[in-house]
Amino acid sequence: MTTLVWDYKQEYENEREDILDAVDTVFRSGQLVFGPSVQGFEEEYAAYHGVKHCVSNDNGTNAIVLGLRAIGVKPGDEVITVSNTAAPTVIAIDQIGAIPVFVDINPDDYLMNTDLVEAAITERTTCIVPVHLYGQCVNLEPLKALAAKHNLTIFEDCAQSHGARQNGVLAGTTGKAAAFSFYPTKVLGAYGDGGATITNDDEVAASLRRIRYYGMEKQYYVVETPGHNSRLDAVHAEILRRKLTRFDGYLAARRRVAARYYEALADTDLVLPKITEGNDHVYYLYVARHPKREQILERLLGYDIQLNVSYRWPCHTMTGFAKLGYEKGSLPVTEKLADEIFSLPMYASLDEDTQDKVIDALREVLRTL
Repeated sequence: MTTLVWDYKQEYENEREDILDAVDTVFRSGQLVFGPSVQGFEEEYAAYHGVKHCVSNDNGTNAIVLGLRAIGVKPGDEVITVSNTAAPTVIAIDQIGAIPVFVDINPDDYLMNTDLVEAAITERTTCIVPVHLYGQCVNLEPLKALAAKHNLTIFEDCAQSHGARQNGVLAGTTGKAAAFSFYPTKVLGAYGDGGATITNDDEVAASLRRIRYYGMEKQYYVVETPGHNSRLDAVHAEILRRKLTRFDGYLAARRRVAARYYEALADTDLVLPKITEGNDHVYYLYVARHPKREQILERLLGYDIQLNVSYRWPCHTMTGFAKLGYEKGSLPVTEKLADEIFSLPMYASLDEDTQDKVIDALREVLRTL
């Protein structure tokens, strides 16, 4: 059987009884849209983060789209973010008519280089979107200072950082609002698409609830502000409620997997993930780095191991974002890392035998390069 970077089947076997009970609970409730499962999950996810509001929706991309709209980002506004991210971050900014502005990343933790942000600010800049990538947080302290100085809003992209902390503060609780994805691969994943935006701002939360439901608020089919049809499915909400009770266990399991990688590969010439000071990493991905990545990935196929690259093509190099005008070489660290990074298998139910297969094969490939 091919070893993949992610697999949900063992988790499903472990939790099958509860997951099927969650489905049955929704089907027997008589409410398939919104209802007690969605409301319950929103309240519990907000409580986990210690914030006032969680507004769920149908996917993580829309969590950013709706969130940016709700905090007041308008067409023509400039939004500073990074190119080393999943394309939906940038797609969401573009979708509302705003202009993504990229800054480069750090060469060690692969996160936004906050030292470069101020130089990217113009009179059209209204928002900064730090992407808490791979499972750890961008340093938000300098961004908070810049936001205050230039009257900007911070909107956190937490699609890959559920449960991550910086100096004890949970990802998603510093900015005006934050977006999460519950795509199945995520640290907290549903059995299909799902997303949510959290905030402490009552007006932002009210706007989010309007926008996700066509723009309606007081009366059905009376649109107050044109919005979207973007609702979290009740079945996924109920599954997420159950999984949220096991969430800390998932984090502990991922950290155990990461610790075994660190120990087993420390004496190789792989560059292993660096944990930035103050961060509690949740290892959505375990991203390694090597200048001979392509040879490594190709040889691992001979061991029936198929690994991923996140992300092989930075957003600013994609044809779909050519209109932004970034040329090759404009983000040198991002571009260099895109040629070298790759992800090892990482999920809470990854068993030691499967992990050892990957470690042994990888060590052998590295030895013979």
